[in-house]
Amino acid sequence: MFATLASFSSLFTSTLVMLLGVGLFNVYMGLKLSADGVSEVWIGALLSAYYFGLVVGGRVGHMMIVRVGHVRAFAAAAAACSVMVLAQTLIDHMTVWLLLRAVAGAAMAVQLIVIESWLNEQIENQNRGRVFSFYLVMSGLGTAIGQMAIMMYPTLDLRPLTLVAICHVVGLIPIVWTVRLHPAPQLPAPIDFGFFFKVAPAALITLFLSGNISAAFYALAPVYVVGLEFSTNEVALFMSTSVGAGLLAQWPIGWLSDRVGRERLIQINAIVLAFITVLLWGWLTVPYWLLLVVAAISGVVQFTLYPLAGSYANDLVSSQRRVSLSAVLVISYAIGACLGPLICGYIMRAAGENMFYVFMTGCSLLLVLNTFITGKLNARASRQPSG
Repeated sequence: MFATLASFSSLFTSTLVMLLGVGLFNVYMGLKLSADGVSEVWIGALLSAYYFGLVVGGRVGHMMIVRVGHVRAFAAAAAACSVMVLAQTLIDHMTVWLLLRAVAGAAMAVQLIVIESWLNEQIENQNRGRVFSFYLVMSGLGTAIGQMAIMMYPTLDLRPLTLVAICHVVGLIPIVWTVRLHPAPQLPAPIDFGFFFKVAPAALITLFLSGNISAAFYALAPVYVVGLEFSTNEVALFMSTSVGAGLLAQWPIGWLSDRVGRERLIQINAIVLAFITVLLWGWLTVPYWLLLVVAAISGVVQFTLYPLAGSYANDLVSSQRRVSLSAVLVISYAIGACLGPLICGYIMRAAGENMFYVFMTGCSLLLVLNTFITGKLNARASRQPSG
């Protein structure tokens, strides 16, 4: 297993550095815009624009990889991400920022499809959970480091954006220099949502709801914690605790998913997340230590949903469909992530910061319902006699 992981070191290193920049950017924007008195709706809209870009990029990335290959597609996308972030340091206009974030999201989608389809094409089903979990460890570690990096900038000026752009450029280097065997050239294949939804409906719905949860967390959790009158450093520690706990859980959850079953673990995660988030509905006066405990538990269950659903879907398709599937998975996640911050932001604006965790509970209950219904349908199909 160690040799397998080492052979993908260039992909993992690029993921680490790339997500460091994303983590820093998300927490910086939440704190900066809150300090400037920008409403939760605008904060949510900026992240929604980013995830709308992911939806578009899911389709563009598939076509780019087919046309120019994995490495060239990744290089072009990394350059676009850097330009979009640096442009925000030159233009201080919220409407323009929405457009810049959408383009950056499209470019990020291309990078994610490159890495995930590359991994999934070259690993076997019996190792998929563990290898993919290590990829998510690198992703989570980069995000956590990026969120903690905000402590280097107590004045919240434009310097963090420069570091974000640098991360996107540096993340390109390991991909370009890799000696790892490149994926085989891809034959043109349509992105067939109907086919993939028929094969793995539970996975796609899980990714959609996971996108709602994760994007709302990154965009509005800092606003929630600030609303409880905690400091910038305490916000950074809260965010990093949640992401760090999710990071530490990736390997054991991946190991379990290779043995217990990914669909069952998705259901358990959803039940735990629904239960733990009820504690923060505003019924209790929350001390900071309890907030960190909830952050850690919720981080474990919410940040392992994506790899569980992604691995589950990849178990069910042939290698020829892996690039198309990666695009569909990113698009499913991104559609949810586009909607989540907007819906949650409007709810928080109307009824207060505590509605953040009411929204999280609602998404968790929908996840439980999804796994229950699809489990019943699968059981019924398995009992039917074959033709």
